[in-house]
Amino acid sequence: MSDTAFHSGFVAILGRPNVGKSSLMNRFVGEKVAIISNHPQTTRNKLLGVATGEGWQLVFVDTPGLHKPRTKLGEYMMKVAEDAREGVDAVLCVVDGQHIGAGDRAVMQDIARMRCPKFLAVNKTDLVTKEQLMPQLAELDATGFDQVVSVSARTGENVDLLKQMLIDAMPEGPKYFPDDMITDQPERVMCAEIIREKALRNLRDEIPHGIGVDMLQIKKVSDHLTEIHADVYCERASHKSIIIGRQGAMLQKIGSEARADIERLLGTKVMLKLWVKVREDWRNRAGDLRTLGYEE
Repeated sequence: MSDTAFHSGFVAILGRPNVGKSSLMNRFVGEKVAIISNHPQTTRNKLLGVATGEGWQLVFVDTPGLHKPRTKLGEYMMKVAEDAREGVDAVLCVVDGQHIGAGDRAVMQDIARMRCPKFLAVNKTDLVTKEQLMPQLAELDATGFDQVVSVSARTGENVDLLKQMLIDAMPEGPKYFPDDMITDQPERVMCAEIIREKALRNLRDEIPHGIGVDMLQIKKVSDHLTEIHADVYCERASHKSIIIGRQGAMLQKIGSEARADIERLLGTKVMLKLWVKVREDWRNRAGDLRTLGYEE
C-alpha cells in the first residue's frame, strides 16, 4: 500500500445467522452501530459501519444471516444479503468456531466463486479450546479465500490483524464518509433498533422473530429532552401479554433499558412511550413490512 495514496472500499460481511457478524462489525468500527442478541436473524436490513484511519477508510456492509426464508420478511432479508454482494471491494465470510456445519460450508463455497478479495473469519474462538478448534480448522476447505483468521469479536483477539488485512486489500479511492461518521443509519432507525434489541434480550425464544418496532414520533422538546413514541408489533395476543408483563413490568424493563441506550445516542434525556400492538402475521403483510422499513 502506498504511503501517500488514500485507500478505501466496501466490505460485505456475510454468513449464516448468529455467527457474530454484527458484533464483529461493531468491533471494527469501535462503536456499537448494529444491535446484537443471542437470537438468530437479529439483523434484518443492510447496515453500513464506517471505520476510518490515517490514509484509509473501510465501509462495512452488515447483512442478515443467510437462511431459508419462511416469510415475506425472510425473503426480503435474503434479497438484502444477496444485493450486498454487488459492487463491493472485498467479502468477509464469518463462521462460528464452535461449530462449522454444512450450511456454513455451502455459504463458503458460494462466496469463494466471487471475483474480489475474500477473507474468512472463524469467530467466537474465546468460547472454544484450541483442542476443539483445531480439528474444525483442519477440516475447513478454505479454497478460494485469500486469508483465514481465527478471531473473537467479544474479546477483540486478532480483530486488528484482520482489519489490517482488509485495509491492505482496498484499492485507491475517495473518503466516502466524514471522519466522525460511523454509520449511515438515521437516528430514527437506530432508536427503533435499540428498542427491538432490548425486546430480543428480554423475551422468550418463540417471540423475537415476530417483534417489530414502528417509530411514531421523535420530538425534540428542548436541548435537553427528546420525546419518543413507538409501537412494538407482535403477532399474537398471547405474545402481547408476555411483552407487557405482569402489571407492565416487562414493557417497563424493555423501555428502561432502551431509554438508557437512546440517551447515550442522542445526548439528551429521553421520554420514551411504548405501546404493544398485535398485528397477526405481519411478517407476511406487504403494508406492515413497508411501515417498518423492510422494503426495496
